[in-house]
Amino acid sequence: MAIACCAAVVGCGPQGVESPINSPYAAGAETKNVLYTAFTQRSPKYLDPARSYSTDETPYTYNIYEPLYGYHYLKRPYELIPRTALEVVEPVFVDKQGNKLSADAAVKDIAESVYDIPLRKGIQYQPHPVFAREADGRFSYWPLTSEQLTDKFVMSDFAQQGARELTAHDYVYAIRRLASPRVASPIFSTLAQHVVGMKEYGTRLREIDTALRKGVSVGSRDLPWLDLRSVGFSGVEALDEHTLRIRVKGLYPQFKYWLAMTFVAPIPWEADRFYSQPGMAQRNLTLNNWPVGTGPYMLTESIQNRRHVLARNPNFRGEPYPCEGEPADRAKGLLNDCGKMTPFIDRIVFNIEKESIPLQGKFMQGYYDVPQVDRGDTGVAMLVAASDSTEKAALYAKHGIQLPTTVEAQMQYFGFNWRDPVVGRGDTPEQQARNQKLRQALSIAFNWEEFVAIFQNDQAQVAYGPVPPGILGYQSGISGINPVVYDVVGGNAQRKSLEQARQLLAEAGYPNGRHVTTGEPLVLYFDSASGGGGSSPTLDWMRRQFAQIGVQLDIRSTDYNRFQEKMARGVAQMYMWGWVADYPDAENFLFLLYGPNVKAEKGGENASNYVNPEYDALFEKMRDLPDGPEKEQLIAQMIRIVQEDAPWMFGLFPKSGGAFQQWVGNAKPTQMVRNSLQYMKIDTELRSKKIAEWNPPVWWPLLVLFGLLGLLVWPAWRALRQQAQQNAMGDVVETPK
Repeated sequence: MAIACCAAVVGCGPQGVESPINSPYAAGAETKNVLYTAFTQRSPKYLDPARSYSTDETPYTYNIYEPLYGYHYLKRPYELIPRTALEVVEPVFVDKQGNKLSADAAVKDIAESVYDIPLRKGIQYQPHPVFAREADGRFSYWPLTSEQLTDKFVMSDFAQQGARELTAHDYVYAIRRLASPRVASPIFSTLAQHVVGMKEYGTRLREIDTALRKGVSVGSRDLPWLDLRSVGFSGVEALDEHTLRIRVKGLYPQFKYWLAMTFVAPIPWEADRFYSQPGMAQRNLTLNNWPVGTGPYMLTESIQNRRHVLARNPNFRGEPYPCEGEPADRAKGLLNDCGKMTPFIDRIVFNIEKESIPLQGKFMQGYYDVPQVDRGDTGVAMLVAASDSTEKAALYAKHGIQLPTTVEAQMQYFGFNWRDPVVGRGDTPEQQARNQKLRQALSIAFNWEEFVAIFQNDQAQVAYGPVPPGILGYQSGISGINPVVYDVVGGNAQRKSLEQARQLLAEAGYPNGRHVTTGEPLVLYFDSASGGGGSSPTLDWMRRQFAQIGVQLDIRSTDYNRFQEKMARGVAQMYMWGWVADYPDAENFLFLLYGPNVKAEKGGENASNYVNPEYDALFEKMRDLPDGPEKEQLIAQMIRIVQEDAPWMFGLFPKSGGAFQQWVGNAKPTQMVRNSLQYMKIDTELRSKKIAEWNPPVWWPLLVLFGLLGLLVWPAWRALRQQAQQNAMGDVVETPK
């Protein structure tokens, strides 16, 4: 009876909802339309869209805020689509006198590209205290006294809420904030190069801010409000309530991609003023902690380093699920919800999991639907684990875990320093030809297919050039194969032989790996940021690759700060680095080899310091072209140049992959689409069934416990009974007759 009662207590919740006894959630949680996931490091630091630039913040920012544009959830290559804008607009070109030019005007004639972007009408902000008003129209929480703030620590402490319609003025205010010295946006310097008047505007705001700080103690977080409505600049303006104009210097086709980032998400002036009040920052009542947006979700709970909750925004208009995608999407069921209104999920709960083992354990028990929505390596790691262990492979299959992968817009490459006398460009035509053959020989000898198999567990694609799949200009099939490193055999790429590499090495002046004149061995230097004294499985493997053709590889291992310093000075001979795209355009990869972007002296992202005038001229022409056949042709020419020059071994394109429970629908791994939570759904009935199946109650510990309790209680009970019997007999003896 006691055991049965105990089972009833631990196994049932309110209204008789049964839940597994090991569930970390309230009874019946698995039946709710809620997605459970985790974060492992810390709470998101910046939810202010002007400052947020970290991957772990994007599940929040891109589902709370809405930039003008976004990306189609299913299509690849990625397609830019409108979010709050009515359409993805083409700019109007004007000359220095402001005269309109034709769409095919010469680049030299274009002084500005003018974007007039119409907004959808009727878009509402989420309910929030910043909009709350009294009956007479006054703002409920402006101004607030220190006494009124005494018991205010989270948004739910403010009883009244309000909302209003999104306008073009909110985008104007948001872009102005990027230039504010109080915000310190990481993207200001980049956009200031392109948006008319933005750089000068930043200087003006610094002057205004300095004046406002007079009389305020140094380090104080309570500053007079810097009202950006009162001072603006010509590059960004609202033509009316629902039309935004942005003026861009010259021709910069890639500017449209910046409009899909939350840096240009709208900010209502009311929110900026509300959070500027004295005492707010000390209570963490800021945009970094409590955002205000128009997106499908809003932040309703935030306990630092413990739990965060996104709930459906009741004011969100709803958007239809896409009806098109990649050819294989229909068979995967990714088009089944065509036309249905999103979002599908009511709430997303993020819980802290500081250790990977508990996180993995709870995922396999069904208590997390997605381990981490911001990580693309979780699914890849599970695939690797499954390939290494038949037991894990069987377990994942039994649980129906979805582990889709995709090759993303990122790459890892092996670079040669163009300034180095041995592996670089060279000073004379003869030296240039020899050094080129040396780089080509090394590129053949370095077996990237083997590297991917060993160190990437086949979860990457070997690269033949600098442009990854999913990006306009990527060449698939035979046309994309690097002819310097590979032969085409039976329609497939086959790495050239080591004998061919040795022949190139000899032509470079190093027969059998020795200098043709001095007989000295050829020793090359690889700068590594791994530390550890230059010994690791990867580095040892690299030594063997070079040794195959008689070249000695010396590892110069340092910490990352020292490594970066050497790269900045241009003194590293060879190195390995990577790049993750900011936006899906070939320019964002090809600029890594553009001469004016050299890292040494200029601090650019061209880490190899590669300079080729022909490549640079093609890049400048390609950069200014819209997507289309002409741009693709120029990209192909540029790729052929760098394949011949070989400033890089092109390395690999890593795969990213998600890990999803079988009851999570519309799950597709993606790097660019950050508002993916809007499209996912949960089959709560299947989840409840599987969680119960995977977490059956285990009663034998209770039986053992009661047995042990019985063994402990039995002697005491027996002693008490004997004592009672003795007392009873004593009473009988002493009873008078």
